[in-house]
Amino acid sequence: MDAQELRAAFDAAHLATAVVGSDGLLRAAGERMLALFALPGADPGALTGASAAELCALREEPWMWGSFLDVLQGRRPLLRAERRLRTADGSPMWARVTITALPGGGALLSVADIGEERELRGRLRHLQMHDTVTRLPNRALFFERLSGALERARGDGTREDGASEDGAQEGGAQSGGTQGGGTPDHEARESAGSGRIGLVYLDLDGFKAVNDTLGHRTGDRLLAAVGRRLSDCATAHGGHLVARLGGDEFALLVADSTGTEQVSALASAVLEALREPFDLAGQRHAVSASIGVVERQARGTTATALMQAADTTLYWAKADGKARFTLFDPERNAHRMTRQALSSGLRPAVERGEFQLAYQPLVGLGDGSVRGVEALVRWCHPRLGLLTPNRFIPLAEENGAIVPLGRWVLRTACRQARTWQLARPDTPVLMSVNVAVRQVWDSDLVADVAEILQETRLPPGLLQLELTESAVMGSAGRPLQALQELHEMGVGIAIDDFGTGYSNLAYLSRLPVTTLKLDGSFVRGFRDAEHPNPADETIVEALVHLAHQLGLSVTAEGVESKDQAQRLRAIGCDTAQGWFYSRAVPAERITELLGASVRA
Repeated sequence: MDAQELRAAFDAAHLATAVVGSDGLLRAAGERMLALFALPGADPGALTGASAAELCALREEPWMWGSFLDVLQGRRPLLRAERRLRTADGSPMWARVTITALPGGGALLSVADIGEERELRGRLRHLQMHDTVTRLPNRALFFERLSGALERARGDGTREDGASEDGAQEGGAQSGGTQGGGTPDHEARESAGSGRIGLVYLDLDGFKAVNDTLGHRTGDRLLAAVGRRLSDCATAHGGHLVARLGGDEFALLVADSTGTEQVSALASAVLEALREPFDLAGQRHAVSASIGVVERQARGTTATALMQAADTTLYWAKADGKARFTLFDPERNAHRMTRQALSSGLRPAVERGEFQLAYQPLVGLGDGSVRGVEALVRWCHPRLGLLTPNRFIPLAEENGAIVPLGRWVLRTACRQARTWQLARPDTPVLMSVNVAVRQVWDSDLVADVAEILQETRLPPGLLQLELTESAVMGSAGRPLQALQELHEMGVGIAIDDFGTGYSNLAYLSRLPVTTLKLDGSFVRGFRDAEHPNPADETIVEALVHLAHQLGLSVTAEGVESKDQAQRLRAIGCDTAQGWFYSRAVPAERITELLGASVRA
């Protein structure tokens, strides 16, 4: 191709173009290329012999320099990158540089001015990455900055914008990933940091009431005002990033944290800043904030883990009373994680048969004989060992696993009671089983009991169901109907822990109750024979007398000494249970106790 044909090709390209030899030097350049990199009036050959790498800033990054050489030698077909260049008069210019390999060696270089394109992209990015109400960075930008801060704090070698080299070369890299270009990665990594990171995560305690009563427009004004205060607070304490994550949730990012004290001081300042009421359209509005504070080494953590910890800590702040900040506590979190693991593992554990029953004797105070037993469930956890009910029953009641678990306990206990009945028909053993109120609401307890009694052939009179006083005393509707049906079936109903709940004695005459189980706190006053508590004894004696007048039997819980047992017997209590007689033991041990006198 002669010079005339080459100039025609350059003109037709509508770009600043040039031919580059295999040595990286310009062989010929079009007029538009001359206009960019040569002074006005320069000879058409002014750029001949100029270094393409120098003109287009291709040496600044090793991967780019290597790729440029590969194109010149025909080992790579194309290199495309966005570069910040200097024109002949010294003006900066953002350009898209494209270098295409030519047959036989060398390459075609083209340079396109993308200043307006980048400016438009920057404006669009700003709109995409900022909240329209508060004008703060939004969730997307916050997580981008959080990930970048973590990478810098860890000293990672990965690119801050997350792009791979190939993606940057072929797709057009955007330096820094922020509007205006940002700081080169190597410069950011050269600045020494603490290697730590902090997060202040908050939401507004009283915001929903404002939104619901005064409307979303007022709510948005309040959010904008909160955003301004948070920004002022962050500026006053070191210029930290503030973002609105959505709704009434905000976050402040402390990159290169100096420790818990710094982040806690920022959280305290936020609380103080939000205590002052907000004046909006002539009205004053007061809100507070609950804040979760997390501060830790960046190495070994991730953005997801950091946010999960912050969310957990924010929940603690709300649970602890709101209008406060709470620091992340690994020990408390470990307890929460264990609790969560236990909760999620309950239903599978029932299916795998990981539970077992132990039985605590109900001893007649008159003759010391075993009148019955209370079935107590244990979880043989494969990792945590044997767990007592207080570790998992509350969780089962929360998540509904109490229904299948309760059904298993009832069936297993009734089978054992039937075994004892068949073995010792002359010594009837009452089987007492605890029932949670949720079992009444979430299942057909009456049908379950009827089915299990029929299946095990246990006489209804040998089964007693225990419900807590708080559940029984307020019974109405379905629970009361269930109790009535169970009573008519012949099943006994006991009020467990009597004296710790409502203690509305008027209910006793209207409920189908057969037994009162006095809470162990009443029995503690009987512990010292030389210095008894006369009030406790008077209360217990009155309750026993009242129960007997209503045709109810009384069981005392928590009996731990001979003195307690003797004094309970003296005031007429019917049965007792506690460590004085026996702890909860396997069924085989109960079999040995049947027919014998247990510490009469």
